[in-house]
Amino acid sequence: MKDKLKISVVIPVFNSEETIEILVASLMSELKVYPSYEIILINDCSDKDNSYQKCIRLSESNQVIKFLELSRNFGEHNAVMAGLNFCSGTIAVIMDDDFQHSPSDIHKLINEIKNGSDVVFSRYIEKKHNIFRNLGSKFNNFVATLLMQKPSDLYLSSFKAINRFTINEVIKYSGPFPYIDGLILRFTRNYSTVLTGHSERESGTSGYTLSKLIGLWLNMFVNFSITPLRLATSFGIVIALLSFIFIIFVIINKIFYPHEPMGWASLISAVLFLGGVQLLTIGILGEYLGKLFMSQVGQPQFVIREKKNLD
Repeated sequence: MKDKLKISVVIPVFNSEETIEILVASLMSELKVYPSYEIILINDCSDKDNSYQKCIRLSESNQVIKFLELSRNFGEHNAVMAGLNFCSGTIAVIMDDDFQHSPSDIHKLINEIKNGSDVVFSRYIEKKHNIFRNLGSKFNNFVATLLMQKPSDLYLSSFKAINRFTINEVIKYSGPFPYIDGLILRFTRNYSTVLTGHSERESGTSGYTLSKLIGLWLNMFVNFSITPLRLATSFGIVIALLSFIFIIFVIINKIFYPHEPMGWASLISAVLFLGGVQLLTIGILGEYLGKLFMSQVGQPQFVIREKKNLD
């Protein structure tokens, strides 16, 4: 019902002092048409600018602006999980802090949720990321399709809206390595997409370094699918069969051509190849065991150092 509708906008903040105030002001202008709303800023321990001070000032200026300060840099998805755990809305909109997502497009997402979708993903008319980020996004979507049975036509964007049912299911996950889209696709296929704009960054550069992107992909690989283990097993079976066939060929060749010298280069190539396959398989197993260990010893998903306007 309309009188029960409350919008929560969840924004992970990282080194965005030049955009966060403008973004919040624009959001408040857009959200005033709804009966109730809140904006939750989660500062992911920004260490290179005054994002913390800007967020504190914003939360002190208006009670609808909530603030969470994380004790260290946990990563974007962990920061979003912190915001979802504290949000009180019937609909949560998740968006970036760099103004590449237009606040005016929030209405499209909210309307789709009101029409019955559990989650609404934005699909950009034209992406304004650099080549590196665009390639990373394409690889991320390809892997998600392969490992999580994501529909191939679905683009997993960071600008999305989810209903209260989805919020409640997502925050049940308490592990230290969340991947928001993976959590969503675990339990629902009731999604829709809307076309939205995508702008150039107002300032600064993306907080996603190559190492952070690799960490995100590994979270998706080993936290939400056992497909990598099955692929490693299948690859091992194929290599074993090929090796068996090669051994038979070598024996037959030796019988018919007993004086022909064996090839040193081919032997070394085979050893190096099989050694690489073994190391890759051990590495995959290590990722699974390492994440299981970190979960068992109680590594936190996030730690709140400070909060404003939240009970």
